[in-house]
Amino acid sequence: MSPNADELRRSAVSVIKIENEAVRALEARIDDDFVRACTYLLACEGRIVVTGMGKSGHIANKIAATLASTGSPAFFVHPGEASHGDLGMITPNDVVLALSNSGETSEIVTIVPLIKRMGAPLISMTGKPTSTLAREANVSLDVSVAKEACPLDLAPTASTTAALVMGDALAIALLEARGFTAEDFALSHPGGSLGRRLLLHVYDIMHKGERIPAVHPDAPLRDALMEMTAKGLGMTAVVDDHGHAVGVFTDGDLRRCLDRGVDVRAATVADVMTPGGKRIAPDRLAVEALNLMEQKKINALLVIDANDRLCGALNMHDLLRAGVV
Repeated sequence: MSPNADELRRSAVSVIKIENEAVRALEARIDDDFVRACTYLLACEGRIVVTGMGKSGHIANKIAATLASTGSPAFFVHPGEASHGDLGMITPNDVVLALSNSGETSEIVTIVPLIKRMGAPLISMTGKPTSTLAREANVSLDVSVAKEACPLDLAPTASTTAALVMGDALAIALLEARGFTAEDFALSHPGGSLGRRLLLHVYDIMHKGERIPAVHPDAPLRDALMEMTAKGLGMTAVVDDHGHAVGVFTDGDLRRCLDRGVDVRAATVADVMTPGGKRIAPDRLAVEALNLMEQKKINALLVIDANDRLCGALNMHDLLRAGVV
């Protein structure tokens, strides 16, 4: 039969409302137990081992990934596999974070005595504060919900959302306590756009050697135009006998020459260049080059080394190709 559009919308809105209520209820539970859990995790000298079964296992896996990418080394251990050898992955220096909505999941309850015997602190995240898992944990975080969004009150929905949000709350509280920065985040995400933006340096992408457009100040303007065309950066550096950049000539300078009626056949590049020119050091981050270009509304930069000599050049297209923009 064809679905009723209004009923579909009502069902979806009902789910969102129920899960919103479950998340809002967590605010009152950010209490001393939450702080104690954070204290254990911050003091962890090993790894944070996150475990859970079924849907809780999927949430536990995601929490472990979030912790690991935000400065708190963590990994997921399947509780069923833990009883068959994977418990050896846990050491006394670790902290175990166990998720179970009922707090009675047999695969987790089975390994709790072994975790306690080795001396690893145990933090539980459960919907039943009086459950076995909650009682045995060093700290228990309450993620109980009034009801599931599933109309049968069977499929984990609101409960898994609440656990996920509590996991995010832990991860971000730890991130801020550690002083974790965007640069730290990029180090663990070098393949992403953020990693490229924050880890690439100017020397990684600049034009070097023969690829740098450069002419002498006494060069005829037509030579500067030929150099710009040959190197394709929309500019050329103007360099003296000692390798120092004394100016820059760009497409914009050429337009201004034409507006002023400059005789391009007779002029030298020194007559029409922009003295100095915007420049950056090769060891600066590529994102700083982008910021400078955007602030100054220019499309290219000279790269100057510690001895004030021209060592490279780059333009906005280089930053685009590198994924910095």
